[in-house]
Amino acid sequence: MAKPNYGFEKRQRELAKKKKKEEKRLKKSTVSEYAEHDSAATDGQPPAATVTDVE
Repeated sequence: MAKPNYGFEKRQRELAKKKKKEEKRLKKSTVSEYAEHDSAATDGQPPAATVTDVE
């Protein structure tokens, strides 16, 4: 029977953690970019009311 390669398993776990951390970082950065964009677009002003035609 072949003996387990613990070094390989450890490296795979480390790579999985690194990938997950990077995905989380990217998700946070995109969320913060949208938040900054939205706040910069409004400049503290409330959203404009939409006008509908009523007869």
